Amino acid sequence: MTVLSTAWIILQILIGYNLVLPLVIYLFSVFGRDRKVLSAQISADYAIIVTAYEQVTHIPAVVASILKLNYQNYLIYIVADNCGDAELNFADERIIVLRPENTLAGNTRSHFYAIKNFVRAHDRLTIIDSDNILHPEYLNELNKLFDRGYIAVQGLRDAKNLDTTYACLDAARDIYYHFYDGKVLFKAGSSATLAGSGMAFTTDLYVACLGHRDVVGAGFDKVLQAEIVGRNVRIAFAEKAVVYDEKTSHTDQLVNQRSRWINTWFKYFSLGFALIAKGITNFSWNQFLFGLVLLRPPLFIFLLLSGACFLADIFISAEQAIFWLIGFALFIGGFAFALLKSDTDKRIYQSLVNIPKFMFFQVLSLLKARKANERSVATKHHYIQSEEDN
Repeated sequence: MTVLSTAWIILQILIGYNLVLPLVIYLFSVFGRDRKVLSAQISADYAIIVTAYEQVTHIPAVVASILKLNYQNYLIYIVADNCGDAELNFADERIIVLRPENTLAGNTRSHFYAIKNFVRAHDRLTIIDSDNILHPEYLNELNKLFDRGYIAVQGLRDAKNLDTTYACLDAARDIYYHFYDGKVLFKAGSSATLAGSGMAFTTDLYVACLGHRDVVGAGFDKVLQAEIVGRNVRIAFAEKAVVYDEKTSHTDQLVNQRSRWINTWFKYFSLGFALIAKGITNFSWNQFLFGLVLLRPPLFIFLLLSGACFLADIFISAEQAIFWLIGFALFIGGFAFALLKSDTDKRIYQSLVNIPKFMFFQVLSLLKARKANERSVATKHHYIQSEEDN
């Protein structure tokens, strides 16, 4: 075997393992056990931080959902960053509206602006986007994991809207990640990945992890999860702590959002190497497995790379091409398994035929990823609907 052929095989392995990694983790999860001891804290005090940048359209709806929580011990901190003179008047004394004098243009900056303006020392904080809607049992479900000794918990972000093909495909992607990178990864003995909102921490942990850092642009959740797992703390997954999240419903919205996410992966994926090294040094399965997951590229990138390798192997090695077909079959089966094991709306299944179109716009996002954070800070939601979206 020549050096070139050996290098080609190694390259294919580095790309192809992403197709089967979720199912491998699932096999580990089958034997996973939670050894946390119950240590309930009665009526823990929550700070619910709602961040808004430039847009406050959805704020009344998210506040209304929070006020319907079947829980009493909390305060709501709305950080209206660069929102001008937008009217935000609420009669409930549990709602504190904060308007920074200078534009913050950053998630962690908004979070710490709220923390510095806490009216009392809260035990825990939970981070909510301005377009989210909370399930009435959200805090009670988070408490179930905190009461088992965890100090970082990620909830489930479910789709608030399935009004277009793109929203349905966006929801399908979320279901896949929540299943494997949330439920399965946590059950396998590692940590659930953070999703940017619908997550909660003890206030002390959050301040310890990010109080010394100014994370600019998108991706604060990537830095935060690396900081948490780097301390060998596990991030729990609360699949019944539901936050309804606005899905991307239009192409320009999709491209702008994904370009920021892709930019974030390229910026922070190397954190996975540090966690793998820590996992080996500390004999920590939590750190090692989580670090391995962080190295995985976005779905469409490793699918396109895998497809390119398969096409090349048609001419280079028929045997290796067969392995790619097996890998694709396992990935498709794993994707379908995630949808079947979740409460998946039939509209999501119907939208799957449009995956090639969805991937095309993801490629456009990749081309724009380099300057993504310069063009926009937050996703702007709108509902312009064309016939092809229906």
